[in-house]
Amino acid sequence: MSSHLQTGAGMTPATPSGSGEESAPDGTPDATSDGTRNGRDGEGRLGSVFWTSIGISALFVGWAVLFTDNLNKVTTDSLNWVTATFGWTYLVVTLAILVFLVFLAFSPAGGIRLGEDSDRPEFSTPTWFAMILSAVMGIGLVSYGVAEPISHLATPPHGLAEPNTPAAAVRALQYSYFDWGLHAWAIFAVFGLAIAYSTHRKGRRTLVSQLFVPLLGDRVNGPIGKAIDVLAVFATLFGTTTSLGLGALQVNNGLGRLFGMPVNSVTQVLIIAAVTSVFTLSAVTGVSKGIKFLSQGSTVLAVLLFVFMLVVGPAVFIANLYIESVGTWATDFFRMSLQGTAFGGLEWMQWWTYFMMAWWVSWGAFVGVFLARISRGRTIRGFVMGVLVVPSVVFFTWFTVFGGTAIHVDMFEGGDIAKQTAADINSAFFATLDHFPLAGVTSFIAILLVVMFFVSGADANTYVLSMMTSDGALTPRRWVLVLWGFLTGVTAVVLMLAGGLNALQNTVIVTSLPFLVIIAGLAVSFWKELSKDTREMTDVAH
Repeated sequence: MSSHLQTGAGMTPATPSGSGEESAPDGTPDATSDGTRNGRDGEGRLGSVFWTSIGISALFVGWAVLFTDNLNKVTTDSLNWVTATFGWTYLVVTLAILVFLVFLAFSPAGGIRLGEDSDRPEFSTPTWFAMILSAVMGIGLVSYGVAEPISHLATPPHGLAEPNTPAAAVRALQYSYFDWGLHAWAIFAVFGLAIAYSTHRKGRRTLVSQLFVPLLGDRVNGPIGKAIDVLAVFATLFGTTTSLGLGALQVNNGLGRLFGMPVNSVTQVLIIAAVTSVFTLSAVTGVSKGIKFLSQGSTVLAVLLFVFMLVVGPAVFIANLYIESVGTWATDFFRMSLQGTAFGGLEWMQWWTYFMMAWWVSWGAFVGVFLARISRGRTIRGFVMGVLVVPSVVFFTWFTVFGGTAIHVDMFEGGDIAKQTAADINSAFFATLDHFPLAGVTSFIAILLVVMFFVSGADANTYVLSMMTSDGALTPRRWVLVLWGFLTGVTAVVLMLAGGLNALQNTVIVTSLPFLVIIAGLAVSFWKELSKDTREMTDVAH
């Protein structure tokens, strides 16, 4: 994944601030001496965004180490206040963005290309889809592919069904689709679209603050813009640490089942340390072949595991459950999208919907940069439909095959997967594989899959963090890459030791809320610029 990011091919190079090149009032750099925009792909200036981000990260780590109980109390209290007071904003903003994107795709602006009018896509459509899926497919599919549906079977969302009944099975998948479907990809799509338009068509630097040029003008180069970039850094950092923590829990659980390795915080810290070393080294050396191999290898392993489960699992049951669940999801779509907590259910929303949406928000900047990088030359319509529809269908299918199989085992074969999941949510995937042939082999493949997603995802995140704190430069300094790799690993470790999965979830929700406001703002800014450009193009045509 990061190999595509780090090559920089097709992405407009960044113009380092302080390089002697001036920016126009609209935030786009003036022509350089060779007559091109953004004429230099340098290491970038380490300014206030870098030092502020590093300083606050170090303070947070110190807080977690020295005052662990206080950290837990503050994050828990903050979580309760944020979700009770502003939880509804996650629902409203993501739905509004989704409606906006669909409108955009079918509007006249849908034909505009992300780049020059003469640009054409760099990658074939099948390759493009594969790259999109490799960006976010990752750890979540193993962590939650069984855990979420089977948990909802035992405790149906919002009391909509009796536990462990056919109605509960349908609701289980319906809400899994909601948490991993269109809303998640709408956040990624609006980010990717805005960044691609800003960098490929307008020639601006690859910074979140630059997306606000239509709204803020030259002020994006001042304190407001710096604050936006710092928020982007923290959202990305805590999104990454959550994934690292989940990955470590999954790997530890799998190794414990296969080889009897102790399932405890010491083992999980060692796993995070080992993986951090690998992805930091990868980010520093830019071993594109290695990361390309990881991305392709993880996709192949995921497909093999998927086909295996489809063959040995209850295929007819899964097909029927899929159709019914998708029908219920589609029927209830807007009700689910706006289901708040006026009459209770806050704790359930914190554990599932609010956490998932906060996680997507925190990954927005990273995935947006990645999508922008691989989408130059595509039309807005093609980009929106591709990013929203195909990954959602793939996620729905994965959750149905693995989650549906676990549901069948528990309902008709006397299994206890839901019970094991309630005791340890990280055991769900492996508990399901235990009910089928070659459990040792498939469990090992699942562990390998998590590690591969682990490394390739964290490697790319380290690069994006370094780029965002290096004034948008596409080739950040090596020591900056090492520092962000180290900080990412250390932050994951201290949160794991502070409170495990709860601490990770609490922190990602609390830190993502300000960034949700940023996402809403960039959608407005993007629409303002697009409307202006569309009017100008219409005037020229007439």
